[in-house]
Amino acid sequence: MSNATQQQYKRVWFITGASRGLGALIARAALDDGNAVVAAGRNVAAIVDRLGESPALLPVALDVTNEAQAQAAVDAAIAKFGRIDVLINNAGFGLLAAVEESSDADVRRMYDTNVFGLLNVTRAVLPVMREQKRGHVVNMSSVGGYRSAAGFGVYCSTKFAVEGITEALHAELKPIGIHATVVEPGYFRTDFLDASSLVVGKEIIDDYDATSGEVRRFAVGMNHNQPGDPQKLATALLTLADAHTPPLRLALGTDTLKVIAEKNAYVTAETETWRELSSSTDFAV
Repeated sequence: MSNATQQQYKRVWFITGASRGLGALIARAALDDGNAVVAAGRNVAAIVDRLGESPALLPVALDVTNEAQAQAAVDAAIAKFGRIDVLINNAGFGLLAAVEESSDADVRRMYDTNVFGLLNVTRAVLPVMREQKRGHVVNMSSVGGYRSAAGFGVYCSTKFAVEGITEALHAELKPIGIHATVVEPGYFRTDFLDASSLVVGKEIIDDYDATSGEVRRFAVGMNHNQPGDPQKLATALLTLADAHTPPLRLALGTDTLKVIAEKNAYVTAETETWRELSSSTDFAV
């Protein structure tokens, strides 16, 4: 690809889970901002229906759990646009159930997508960014990636994994000019609480009615009444991509900011309460 063709676009974005929800909104915002977009998803027809056709858009079939498909999608991106500047690891889904209520099959399938799928795509993209000596890996986490909660414990654990992976990537990639950011949205008015994005555990244990049971009921009322504006989230990611020194963590939503403040205060108080015991385990000097 000629240098002139490469410079036609502000950046080249590679977005997983781009057929609907936040992924599609982020893709639309990036296109409207003068970027090229590789929109990846299991259903290419749905991507085209949602985003239309454009020389700046490359829809690619991608099941993130398939490592070979991840590599093929990246190869197609390079063949079309010559580079990848921003990776948005957005594909994922949730599981609403107490930890004990979470079936092995549901847990493994969620980890395959939310964690191992993210790793498949990241490993495929990073050689491109390392050769460029520039790029930005953006991993979509959640408020639940900072503080776990009853009813979403196993889902939150996948996002805790994403947070840990991103912290390490931030340290490993910074010396070679590549940024890594984990984004922590709160409740945004998308279809995340619909059956298309959220698995609800089939087993219900009465002992958890006041905890995970209450969260199940809360989710029904919250669905499509969430406080966060998904269009503003997409716009915020454009600002993130433009930042000269992007953050390791980007919290989005006042609900996330509140949760972070509460957890930080809790951890500080608990650490002080147990400081004497915590400090007692070193070898005596």
